[in-house]
Amino acid sequence: MANDPFWRLPQVGALEVRSPDFEEGGELPTWARARDAGGQDLSPELRWLGAPEGTRSFVVRAYDPDAPTMSGFWHWAAYDLPASTDGLPRGAGTPASGLLPAGAVTVANEAGAEEYTGAAPPAGHGEHRYFFVVSALDVEHLELPAGITPAVLGFVLREHELARGATVGTSVTPG
Repeated sequence: MANDPFWRLPQVGALEVRSPDFEEGGELPTWARARDAGGQDLSPELRWLGAPEGTRSFVVRAYDPDAPTMSGFWHWAAYDLPASTDGLPRGAGTPASGLLPAGAVTVANEAGAEEYTGAAPPAGHGEHRYFFVVSALDVEHLELPAGITPAVLGFVLREHELARGATVGTSVTPG
């Protein structure tokens, strides 16, 4: 259970999620690390397929369940991506880049920034896994208050989730 961050979530259909920027279970590129860890805080390119009929929007989240906290670390969350979306280009986690679809909303991550914050495991803490999760929803828009957290977003979307998929990258900081 401890190694599967999905074990408490309801069973839903499956989406295929992948990234041309890293192999499944492989190391994230240096540029996908946090700036203070030698990176550029750029989110990787994501592609997904297999959305079920009735999909009206998508949610994208990036999560590190291996962070030394009781709740992991949310690196990124964006919702209200249109149903016509089947991927995001590299760097879409930076809203100022203009690479997110119109109408998408980025949620503040654990660092309080409304953007993707790259991988940065504590030195000597070992390898961390970064789950890039895409959920297909049965609603076009989630009606959420400003200041929503990624955890609350995940709680609310459960009632609308038709399918979910993830790709996992890793990172380690020597020490």
